[in-house]
Amino acid sequence: MGDLKLIVEIATVGILITVLDKIFESAGRKEQGTLITLVGLIVVFMMVVGLIGKLFTNVKTMFQF
Repeated sequence: MGDLKLIVEIATVGILITVLDKIFESAGRKEQGTLITLVGLIVVFMMVVGLIGKLFTNVKTMFQF
């Protein structure tokens, strides 16, 4: 159930970033829109890095004898 929550959170961040980017782009502030997109990418990357760390820990635990 926790994985589904993470997927929904990532999708929510993506939708929010897309809307903000379009708002900034229509206002003529393309640079700020690009910055918002970059910040959103970093936020999602940090969410995924935690899961990758858990994956490596589980694989390491599984293959220990």
